[in-house]
Amino acid sequence: MREALFLRQNQARWQQYETQPATNPDELAARFVALTDDLAYAQTFYPDSPTTNYLNALAGKLHQAIYKNKAEARGRFGQFWARELPLVVSRHQGTLAWSLLFFVLCAALGALSAAYDDTFVRTILGDDYVNQTLENIHRGDPMAIYKSDGETSMFLFITFNNIKVALTTFAAGITGGVGTGYFLFYNGLMLGAFQYFFHQQHVLTASVLTIWIHGTLEISAIVVAGAAGFVMAKGLLFPGTYGRGESFRYAAREGSKLALGLVPIFMLAGFLESFVTRHTEMPVAASVAIIGGSAAFILWYFGWYPWRLRQRGAVLAEAARS
Repeated sequence: MREALFLRQNQARWQQYETQPATNPDELAARFVALTDDLAYAQTFYPDSPTTNYLNALAGKLHQAIYKNKAEARGRFGQFWARELPLVVSRHQGTLAWSLLFFVLCAALGALSAAYDDTFVRTILGDDYVNQTLENIHRGDPMAIYKSDGETSMFLFITFNNIKVALTTFAAGITGGVGTGYFLFYNGLMLGAFQYFFHQQHVLTASVLTIWIHGTLEISAIVVAGAAGFVMAKGLLFPGTYGRGESFRYAAREGSKLALGLVPIFMLAGFLESFVTRHTEMPVAASVAIIGGSAAFILWYFGWYPWRLRQRGAVLAEAARS
């Protein structure tokens, strides 16, 4: 979009924000959301423009108005989690849904392959893991493998590895999405084969109640990392009315926010896997509560909350135009 058209579509709304005080805190917050969305766009496509400088100054005024009655203003970090990242999610929820669908299909393919090929699980998971798990099942503790390492060393290794996998999955979007698709395909295949293996051994329920204590967050974050890679690939392959370089820079910036925003989620998943999952004797209710709470958080933070946040901004923008 040319800058002149961007100005013409939004200038009246910006002037209203500047000259007419918000009637309540919710309206003020919605204005700030809409304005930071405009500012992010302007910073990407018109970084040295007076329009960007104007929006930056206006956003600063609204920010001050929001937080002037608080002892301490929420920092940049807090704003990223409360507004910026959810708004990025809201702009790419279609891509996120596609990433989830692709991953689920790959997991189903992994389970189907394991059902029809007795060697498939060993090919995907490795002989050492399968043999150790079979031995644990025969001893009556199928999830004992999660107790094999020290808690702290396990936490550090798992968290670092999961973050590396997520960032690699995102970065592979530079291949036009082929690399990202491969990483999602492999992880989905592995998950499907993994769960079918426990089904074959008649311990599926025990595996679900244990593995998904950390897996709910971990797998969800991998799906989001895949979406981040597809966002970057989409900007590279389908620039639309923008120049390809311009479109790619914007998409890479959006995708990187999605990927980096997963770091705390992987840290929490690593903590659960290292310090909680190993307690296979915990009550079923406790496992269900952790799994359900994790799933509820993912659905809220990557589903309902971004949608609601963007709707509030859209309603305000429409009211300003009318």
